Amino acid sequence: MSGPVGFRWFRHAGGVNPCLPPTVSGRYLSFADRENIALLRARGAGVREIARQIGRDPSTISRELLRNASTRTYNLDYKASVAQWHAERRARRPKVAKLATNERLRDYVQQRLSGEVRGPDGSTILGPSVPKWNGKGKPHRADRRWVQGWSPQQIANRLKADFPDDESMRISHEAIYQALYVQSRGALKRELVACLRTGRALRVPRARSKQKAWAHVTPDVLISERPAEVEDRAVPGHWEGDLLIGLERSAIGTLVERTTRFTMLIHLPREEGYRHKHTVKNGPALAGYGAITMKNALAAKITTLPEQLRRSLTWDRGKEMSAHAQFQIETGVPVFFADPNSPWQRGTNENTNGLLRQYFPKGTDLSRWSAEELEAVARTLNNRPRETLGWKTPAEALNEQIESIEQAGVATID
Repeated sequence: MSGPVGFRWFRHAGGVNPCLPPTVSGRYLSFADRENIALLRARGAGVREIARQIGRDPSTISRELLRNASTRTYNLDYKASVAQWHAERRARRPKVAKLATNERLRDYVQQRLSGEVRGPDGSTILGPSVPKWNGKGKPHRADRRWVQGWSPQQIANRLKADFPDDESMRISHEAIYQALYVQSRGALKRELVACLRTGRALRVPRARSKQKAWAHVTPDVLISERPAEVEDRAVPGHWEGDLLIGLERSAIGTLVERTTRFTMLIHLPREEGYRHKHTVKNGPALAGYGAITMKNALAAKITTLPEQLRRSLTWDRGKEMSAHAQFQIETGVPVFFADPNSPWQRGTNENTNGLLRQYFPKGTDLSRWSAEELEAVARTLNNRPRETLGWKTPAEALNEQIESIEQAGVATID
């Protein structure tokens, strides 16, 4: 077969091998058994001799030689690979996908995958206009459609919470993936794969990003100096932060609370005079995330929280936090910096930034989005259930923390 034909078959199978597993029940012949049958048959052994040597009934061997032999030769030659192919072909049991028969379940899944992004007042936030999905791969450094974007695992587990007594509203996340990627399943539209986090047309491994270290970090603000209570996530109020960088030096600030995974986005518009011909040489940074601009925007955002929910901030080594000492004086929030090339030390924030790239892809201008639009995206993210929170949403988890703080304050006053 030609390469394009093989690749088309591969795409129709969803990028996974549809063959039987290498180990099967002892009731059936395995590929190793068929190899032994082929070797013994080539040596001229009879049916009963083959059955005795591999420990099977003679009728099993006789039936195997008749049913799974090669049919394109003058004599019925037995080849292990051909016999295995015949066995796999017969083992397939065509079955209608659950999403194809259960319209209510299908609508639930599609809504969580491709539902609209809405603001706090319930209005629809359209996001960017995007071209029609061509089915060849994910958009590279281009705008993507803004949708609810729940992962199949989130959908599968949230069904148990939303429909605890309805067993018909159950499906595994793998069944959702197959409905999206395997063309023969046909329950969900193929273009809905663009609503997944990666947006890839096939299921392939993800790449890892790299970080750079900068010299403005002093020993007293290293992550090793961070309080020990931050590690176990038992005490809320410890945040991780970073920037999403876009085209033309545009950026969005991200803050994620370690305990609840609650996310806040910081609007960083470019300063007046950016790229103007009269820009002052060696003057302040006008790109929107200079040290002073970043410090002011971050302080304005984090001070909207109760004092008990702003205990510390862990950042990477970007130069945008060069004014961290002044930030700590103004807000009372100590800042710590991760080690060079150690993104796992800020894993919560790195994971969240990966989720946000669904709405703000690399290579796009991030300065065009208003503060209201960023708030809508953050609200959408905070209303997705998380496995690590017992399938609660970050907003629900944060509300519980705020209520416990308020109750503790009332008890102290009494």
